[in-house]
Amino acid sequence: MKFPLASVAVLCLAVFTVPAVAQDSGADTFKAKCMMCHGADGLGNTPVGKMAKIISFKDPAVISATDADLIAIVTNGKNKMPSNKGKLTDDQISALVAYIRTLQK
Repeated sequence: MKFPLASVAVLCLAVFTVPAVAQDSGADTFKAKCMMCHGADGLGNTPVGKMAKIISFKDPAVISATDADLIAIVTNGKNKMPSNKGKLTDDQISALVAYIRTLQK
């Protein structure tokens, strides 16, 4: 079976320009990595959250934190929260912080 050169070129272009794997959304990452402690609403009202004295995402200190501050906390950990360095990509962490901001509304 022979393919015209133009068809092969179009097929190659399509294959190499489409992302190979869809990236997780911030909500998906939150559900997988954060919800157990922070709760679905981000208030920290879970057994683990209460035990670890997790601050609500609606706390004024968290609301006033910059995205860079939150990225640093997610990346490096803080207090009892473990580091996610090497576990999450920069894009996943940025999407996660954007999702956290939606929980603050």
